[in-house]
Amino acid sequence: MSDNEKDELINAQKQVIGILFEIIKRFQANNDLDEEYFQLIIKDEKNEDRIKKIFDERAENAKIATMLLKQLET
Repeated sequence: MSDNEKDELINAQKQVIGILFEIIKRFQANNDLDEEYFQLIIKDEKNEDRIKKIFDERAENAKIATMLLKQLET
């Protein structure tokens, strides 16, 4: 294996690690949002604006995680 091929492999591995890190970060953010959502529900708070933002953030995180997972397929 040439030095150029080794460098390309190392760069590809770094990209995969970066993508996986971002996916984990997004999943963790969704877990945190779930926890906040359930706390609002348990407390029976009528904070509709925050609940809508939680759902929007969760959807955005899921969309980005899906996009990143598709990048890993290639």
